[in-house]
Amino acid sequence: MKSTMNRRSALKFGLAFGALLTSMANASSKKDSYIVIKNATIFDGMNVLNGKLDVLIKNDAIEQVGANLKYPQDSKVINAEGKFLMPGLIDCHWHVLFAAGSPAMILNSPDAGLIYSAAIKEAERTLLRGFTTVRDMAGSVFGIKKAIDSNVFKGPRIYPSGAFISQTSGHGDFNAIYDKPRKFGGHDGILEQMGEFRVVDGIPEALAATREQLKKGASQIKIGAGGGVISDFDPLDSTQFILDEMKAVVNAASDWGTYVCAHVYNDKGINRCIDAGVKSIEHGQLASEDVIKRMADTGTWLSTQAFEYNKFWKKPLSEDKGDVLDKKWRKVLGYAVKHKCNYAFGTDAIFNPTLASGQNYYLTMFADVLGNLDTLRMATSGNAKLVELSGNRNPYKPHKLGVIKPNAWADMILIDGNPVKDISLIEHYDRSFKVIIKNGEIVKNVL
Repeated sequence: MKSTMNRRSALKFGLAFGALLTSMANASSKKDSYIVIKNATIFDGMNVLNGKLDVLIKNDAIEQVGANLKYPQDSKVINAEGKFLMPGLIDCHWHVLFAAGSPAMILNSPDAGLIYSAAIKEAERTLLRGFTTVRDMAGSVFGIKKAIDSNVFKGPRIYPSGAFISQTSGHGDFNAIYDKPRKFGGHDGILEQMGEFRVVDGIPEALAATREQLKKGASQIKIGAGGGVISDFDPLDSTQFILDEMKAVVNAASDWGTYVCAHVYNDKGINRCIDAGVKSIEHGQLASEDVIKRMADTGTWLSTQAFEYNKFWKKPLSEDKGDVLDKKWRKVLGYAVKHKCNYAFGTDAIFNPTLASGQNYYLTMFADVLGNLDTLRMATSGNAKLVELSGNRNPYKPHKLGVIKPNAWADMILIDGNPVKDISLIEHYDRSFKVIIKNGEIVKNVL
């Protein structure tokens, strides 16, 4: 036994040492690459800077921002000619796996190949819409994230939650009504077997599910704390998970250096989340002003979405639930602004590629409440603060997101026109976004 363990240790050391030598060789032979964007009107994530300025990118990060910068002779030069340069957009409530797939496709596919192929194509479209970072709010997307990070194909940076953690009969329980819970001799449903959801009851199961996602690489944990629109058995006014179950999830995430976000609409569920230490309320459209004020006082984030009928969302996802949420986000977001509650933007397009294609339009809707400048701030530096709550589990250290400043990730969009004056330029990204850069790589350039 001892000799076997010694051989295993020697093998592990040899593999690790070989990988280190390869990494060092690659690092020493790799030549630095530079991109300089000249004469741009720069929105740095907070303010529009005075004058026409240059941005120098070295490899994957911003090195300098200023006037008349000097740059290496072999730099790739983009003359902005006064066009509007801003950080890449961030969506704090996206579904990489579910945005492009209908429930029928997901549940009836012979294997996961079709599902993941659709997700990969949607990830590429997401990036070309200018969204260079997303926080994924349910789904087994760890492999997709690694493939994008390794440049196997194009897509946004992903902050993965892993499986959505739900109670039996909760928002993440998609088992048939006649299926028994595991405690009564049942088995995992197909979405649980795929790793998209995890249905649990009681503290031990809640802890196990949380630790399972952290083991896979979750940057934050998502739970269901109230009723949902697309789930069959839970009314919107229901409250899910008892306080001790929530606290157990929060403690396990905190031990891993990160936080918990919760799907919930109503006051009772939000108050319970705050009591448990949940940091981000996903949705919250039915919250009262008093509860939003409490969120502000406790530093809890409101991550909300523009749920209302429009040219992309023409009918309720659920005939008996959808109407309840129509336009409620406007009032709740107004409360957040009034009481200085941290707020963030997300789309939550799910099970419908047509909804997903409206991602930019949903962002522009926020300008009705916030105005154009604060909408851009929210979708860049503001949303960056929320995703970076993942602390030790932040997969994109050490650089900053959502800003155009030295030592920030080189994620940016060059726009023909000024969205501070005309927010519809964000909606019409296909013709107004002239250059998109992510991680120091030009993924679109039609200048």
